[in-house]
Amino acid sequence: MPNPLIQLGFDIPFDEIEAAQVEPAIDTLLARSRAAIDGILTNEAPRSYANTLCAVEEATEMLERASTVVGHLESVASSGELRAAYNATHPKVSAFWSELAMNDGLYQAVRAFAQTDEAAALPATEKRFLKKTLDDFRRHGAELGREDKAKLQEIEIELTKLTTEFSQNVLDETNAFELLISEEGKLAGLPDSAKQAAAESARAKGLEGWRFTLHAPSMIPVLTYLDDASVRERVWRAYNTRAVSGERDNRKVIARVLELRRAKAELLGYTDFADLVTEDRMAKAGAKAKAFIDDLRERTENAFRRENRELEAFRKEIEGGSAAALEAWDIGYYSEKQRQAKYDFNEEELRPYFPLDRVLQGLFATAQALYEIEIVERGAKVWDPEVKSYAIRDRDGTMIAAFYVDLFPRENKRGGAWMNSLISAAYREGQPVLQLGLFCANVNPPVGGKPALLTHREVETLFHEFGHLLHHCFSRVSVRSLAGTNVAWDFVELPSQIMENWCWERSGLDLFAAHYETGERIPNELYQKMIRARTYRAANAQMRQLGFSAVDLALHQDYDPARDGDVMAYARQIIEAHSATKLPDDYAMLAGFGHVFAHPTGYASGYYSYKWAEVLDADAFTRFKREGITNPEVGRAFRDAILSKGNSEDAEKLYEDFMGRGPDLDPLLDRTGLLPSNADPANRSGG
Repeated sequence: MPNPLIQLGFDIPFDEIEAAQVEPAIDTLLARSRAAIDGILTNEAPRSYANTLCAVEEATEMLERASTVVGHLESVASSGELRAAYNATHPKVSAFWSELAMNDGLYQAVRAFAQTDEAAALPATEKRFLKKTLDDFRRHGAELGREDKAKLQEIEIELTKLTTEFSQNVLDETNAFELLISEEGKLAGLPDSAKQAAAESARAKGLEGWRFTLHAPSMIPVLTYLDDASVRERVWRAYNTRAVSGERDNRKVIARVLELRRAKAELLGYTDFADLVTEDRMAKAGAKAKAFIDDLRERTENAFRRENRELEAFRKEIEGGSAAALEAWDIGYYSEKQRQAKYDFNEEELRPYFPLDRVLQGLFATAQALYEIEIVERGAKVWDPEVKSYAIRDRDGTMIAAFYVDLFPRENKRGGAWMNSLISAAYREGQPVLQLGLFCANVNPPVGGKPALLTHREVETLFHEFGHLLHHCFSRVSVRSLAGTNVAWDFVELPSQIMENWCWERSGLDLFAAHYETGERIPNELYQKMIRARTYRAANAQMRQLGFSAVDLALHQDYDPARDGDVMAYARQIIEAHSATKLPDDYAMLAGFGHVFAHPTGYASGYYSYKWAEVLDADAFTRFKREGITNPEVGRAFRDAILSKGNSEDAEKLYEDFMGRGPDLDPLLDRTGLLPSNADPANRSGG
């Protein structure tokens, strides 16, 4: 039987891919890619774009496609056999990319081409590709001596192994926890939807009672609504102490990853890892990223302190002056009570208006109105029966992309939400181009005979990931490596985060939000409560993100284990400065911080990107608000200026093309209620 991974076409046969096929396929494709690279180096013809840069793109495409599919399956349909195959092949693929980036013969071939008349006359995108390729060679060690190249390659391979181990430890630790409650009285305060989900989770395991896990749809209602503080504490502690003991101890992994990243930066001549990472991003330097975070923190701190004083006072008001100080596992619970008291608003009131099928229809309707496309379900082979596939047809009816949607939690699927590109195609004028991608989440599944009813935050998450997907699907870039979401990481969140705005606009919500039983739209009174409550504890939400950004940058800029000691204590101190309460001594959020430690680079030194892009999205949305949030002319401008351009031009230039100017910070502060003019008088001095 032919190995389907060796020659993957557009329609991926997910139902035919087996773990036993992974190693032989990857080994075969690695050999083919290496042979193709050798052919480029031994080609005696004069250097040209076709036989150098374009040839490298072609030499690595099938390997990249297969390794992407294998990595995807390991994250959504994991098994012992697949994990073993992935762990065996992933370091080999990483080593290949590292070898390629340090291949002196290839570097010299690209440099030779750069001196030709053809290179000087390249179109703008191909010229940018040439420049970025030379820069990438340098940043990956092409100019190092032989011994240092060997050291760097060893670092890259070890980082790949360690970060894979980190990710798998978090998944296994998350799945290892379950809390079974047999007395219904201990569930006081929990919404019916959460109780039904917990009961069905228990039945699925052959148990009686109510079963809770550390997956978000199960955990968040416990921390938000459950009256029993001891249960909240147990769940909160379990989540924030994952992977810190036994065989799944990520503390040693983190220490070694940081050590290797420091060594990598030093080898390449950078002051620290943050400078290495940010050089090719909008921030350009670690110091600028840190200054951005510090500035936002300064603008937020007064409101942050005020919000926390008010929450402490609220608890004493309802429980008496002798009420204990708030603990970390109390914040979500008392915040929700305070929000209900201040705004007469309970997020659970919205859930009946967000049945999953209608949310997806509304998500697609929003994109169809904005970008003049059609989205239709298509038949395709999938990795799980609950996965669906869709096609995107452009204005003229031609299919331009397809994508998969995988939304419910499973024990063989990692947590969180993400988008991934499966096939990224270069665009040629007049030729058909098909992009293939997916987005995944872990939303509340159907319970109690009802359809899957989402929280508003889950709705935002789907819009967010779909924004990433559109960035990929609308790509019209002539170089595959610069296409779609292959942009600066502090720019990549703009297309995703801007989509969340449609979940707050009345006209946007009316495209899909309707009661699952009656079809009634969200009543205006409930909508107004939702809007009034939007900025509730916004300073705390912002400080939380700033805390993660600050600890990420500190670990990669300042942390010295000899001087600063235990990395967990170091990180806890920084995060505590951004937390509404003191944190327990065993707080170990860092051991589950996949954004920073589940990838050799990932969001390491780049977590600030979320806030950076939030400035861009809040500002860019002002144009949609001004000209119409489903105005196809604005949608066309956004698609043409940003979504279709990938990395073909500097991010600053793309943004200015859409807005006619550079970004403004005030719309973000305005949206979060943190502009001095919007804030409480007690906060105005801190603006």
